[in-house]
Amino acid sequence: MRSDPGGPWPVPPGGGDPILPHGGEPADATDPALETVRPGQPTPRRTGRVGPGADEGLADPGGGGRRRHELWMRRALEVAVTGPDDGPPAAGDGAVDDVPVGAVLYGPDGTELATGRNERELTGDPTAHAEVLALRRAAGRLGRWRLDGCTLVVTLEPCTMCAGALVLARVSTVVFGAWEPKTGAAGSLWDALRDRRLNHRPEVYGGVLESESAAVLRAFFR
Repeated sequence: MRSDPGGPWPVPPGGGDPILPHGGEPADATDPALETVRPGQPTPRRTGRVGPGADEGLADPGGGGRRRHELWMRRALEVAVTGPDDGPPAAGDGAVDDVPVGAVLYGPDGTELATGRNERELTGDPTAHAEVLALRRAAGRLGRWRLDGCTLVVTLEPCTMCAGALVLARVSTVVFGAWEPKTGAAGSLWDALRDRRLNHRPEVYGGVLESESAAVLRAFFR
């Protein structure tokens, strides 16, 4: 048998459909052979990649959309450095030093609903990532867990926990800054936000103000 160049599964001699494991279900359900890659989604399974780049199928939101994403990301960077308006301050004056990741959740009309900054060290809570805190605060403000039509902007690619929370909250769009090849679950290590087995898949725009976002993290870890 030969290998299908578009995937890891063997195909019968002479062609035909790939012989899939597990009773016909692909081992990687995000493989692009399964469906057309949607706008705003990174192309999965790119050979040798460490975090997809702009050449790997990420949608370009266009002039107005790009400017909006960058404006919102600058607000998330502000939160990462100084701390959220509705939470504890960033490191300094006795505050516990958490990794500076900032998140902002915007409503369908562009209104800022909530912000979050990592608070794991401060609170001793392993779930206190910036994205999760922003989701909790927005849900509390709105009085509902469904955040349809909302956009979550975060300075670092979400991990599996945060990607799962974004899916469960029905967030419509995720915009992030720096790629995270070690734990990223929006296209780097996993691609949980567009897994076809899930009942909701947000649009994803990665690498927005990537250099600025990465610089904040590098400064912290020096």
